[in-house]
Amino acid sequence: KHLWDGWAVILSVLVVVIIIVSLLSNVLVLICFLYNPEIRKQVPGLFNLNLTFCNLLLTVSNMPLTLVGLVSKAQPGGDGFCQIVGFLETFLSTNSMLSMAALSIDRWIAVVFPLRYHSKMRHKDAAFVLAYTWAHSMSFSTVAACLSWVGYHRLYASCTLSNPRASNRTQFVVFTIFFHSFTFLLSFIVLCVTYLKVLKVARFHCKRIDVITMQTLVLLVDIHPSVRQRCLEEQKRRRQRATRKISTFIGTFMLCFAPYVITRIVELFPAVPINPHWGIVSKCLAYSKAACDPFVYSLLRHQYKKTCTDIINKLLKRSSLNASGRQHESQVNSIPTVE
Repeated sequence: KHLWDGWAVILSVLVVVIIIVSLLSNVLVLICFLYNPEIRKQVPGLFNLNLTFCNLLLTVSNMPLTLVGLVSKAQPGGDGFCQIVGFLETFLSTNSMLSMAALSIDRWIAVVFPLRYHSKMRHKDAAFVLAYTWAHSMSFSTVAACLSWVGYHRLYASCTLSNPRASNRTQFVVFTIFFHSFTFLLSFIVLCVTYLKVLKVARFHCKRIDVITMQTLVLLVDIHPSVRQRCLEEQKRRRQRATRKISTFIGTFMLCFAPYVITRIVELFPAVPINPHWGIVSKCLAYSKAACDPFVYSLLRHQYKKTCTDIINKLLKRSSLNASGRQHESQVNSIPTVE
């Protein structure tokens, strides 16, 4: 019991940290989207907005209830309330996975077909993709809710996909495998195919730039060795940067979602025992994707960094103007008047 209490405290702190980071980072992405008209004009901004919307709603609706279930070791609220929350969890997690796949498709078109990007990926095309993600997510969550396959699951201390009845176990197993195949597996395949093609094109361009750079270095025989060394180091950094970005996109997706999905599949076989600690840890990993996404897809990009800097500078400038105004007013009020 004491060991479980220790784990409960650690996992509760972890959930609180994920909630805080996810809430602040996603709100910051939303502020940047509303503040910068250039971000709103870009097609990827729509996919980022949809992903941010899903992450924020998941953060304020599901994560706190998981924290309550973890601390109280009981279902938060009644059955009807838990079914609504479980419906939201299924819908939002599916929508966020498909939004990541849509972002990867957008990046693939932009890199592989740069001259035809604006004709292939317009705002109405992005709206059509988003309509599909919503329809896809809504269909699975509605089926699960109508068949009463959402409720409180003790293994994950949250309201999610669950089938307490043994009468329709076969149908639930088929649905669960079908659901994860057409959400997690489909998104993962799209991510791998698109980003690996992007990496291939990026490496090809890097190789062309490297050849031109080496030819230039050969011609410039009087170039200083330190300058030559810096050019070679920049070549290496350029190659590593593309690989690192692709690895981050695919790696965070797998690291956060794969343990939870695999646990859900293994759970379908009663003969395989699952540690209750691991069930909640896998759920926390899935939740952590909502905290990672703002950094992976938005906040570490130059445009968002510049927007955040502009917002901070504007706030500081306004506060300094207000402070100087108050100081000037106090100086005026302190001047003695002649009556």
